[in-house]
Amino acid sequence: MKKLLAALASSVLLLTSAVAQTIPAPTIAAKSWLLLDATSGQLIAAQDPNLRVEPASLTKIMTAYLTFEALRDKKLDINQKVNVSVRAWKVDSSSSKMFIDPAVPVSIDDLLHGLMVQSGNDAAVALAEAVAGDEATFVTLMNREAKRLGMTNTRFANPHGLPSPDNFTTARDLSILAKHVILEFPQYYKIDSVKSFTYNKITQQNRNRLLWLDPTVDGMKTGHTESAGYCMVASAKRPSGNVERRLISVVMGTNSDATRTAESQKLLNWGFQNFDTVKLYAKGQAVDTPQIWKGSKNTMKIGFRQDVMVTVPKGVAAKMKPVLERKDPLVAPIPEGANVGKLKMVVDGKPMLELPVVALETVEQASIFGRAWDSMRLWMK
Repeated sequence: MKKLLAALASSVLLLTSAVAQTIPAPTIAAKSWLLLDATSGQLIAAQDPNLRVEPASLTKIMTAYLTFEALRDKKLDINQKVNVSVRAWKVDSSSSKMFIDPAVPVSIDDLLHGLMVQSGNDAAVALAEAVAGDEATFVTLMNREAKRLGMTNTRFANPHGLPSPDNFTTARDLSILAKHVILEFPQYYKIDSVKSFTYNKITQQNRNRLLWLDPTVDGMKTGHTESAGYCMVASAKRPSGNVERRLISVVMGTNSDATRTAESQKLLNWGFQNFDTVKLYAKGQAVDTPQIWKGSKNTMKIGFRQDVMVTVPKGVAAKMKPVLERKDPLVAPIPEGANVGKLKMVVDGKPMLELPVVALETVEQASIFGRAWDSMRLWMK
């Protein structure tokens, strides 16, 4: 399965290259940026997506992700109240805080709202301690999880994102993390769309201004330090034909709150306006039933083990034609999931996409007499 997903990822790169030649990318006033179609998993456009940058409060996305995992695994309960340590309470007083108090236990739910809506650095430390016992152990978990997710150019030094030379990431890595949060934990991701939150009689607004400007935007997080500039990961979901598309934009190192908001909106609108995401094949759908030699069955269904979604420039989807290339002759035994060929999607005679095709069922070997008969037929063929 991992090999299959890797092959699909490679096919996305081929399509992205073709797309880049047909639709000019927008000009975005940022150090680096990226636009990802989370529905297809496809990178639409980017500028310096692997540039090492400071994540600032975008670090809190990983803090939230690890907390969501702890909730999923029943290590924490959303309504559970935890004590507030002096360390959490005394986090940099000049930075963003939700104003928790060591004398007052606070719920995980309130801490998550304080983290993602108010961007509280005190909430980040409190959650780190609730999940892992102490901040240092939590940071180890952050880096272990980053590695597992494939965030190859990321290192975390703390759970909140206050400046540190050991705290760095890339736009590409942040898009990977954002996609996992949204797809794995939609019930908790909804916190990101809350426009304001009140704790300790103090009301603070979400710093994601797009929540007020674009009703299709439902997250995710902003960040800012003097050294990082103004950063934002934003996500929006809009209908596209018979599917609902979700785009994720990452904008790093802009010069103001207004600029990161405007550039994120520009990027999302450009992606929705110029591209379509279409479902080519459904999970388990047979694209062919080729002949099988020396098998207990004469034919076998071949196709894909997951839905195949692709993002293409508007108008291109109707022109795409499938060309199947099989590894003939197909000789049993063939296990389910075995690679049996590839399907090329061709536009105007040029391949835009290649997808690995697999066996959708297992075909055992035929009897010795059946194998002998097919051996003779193959020899004569």
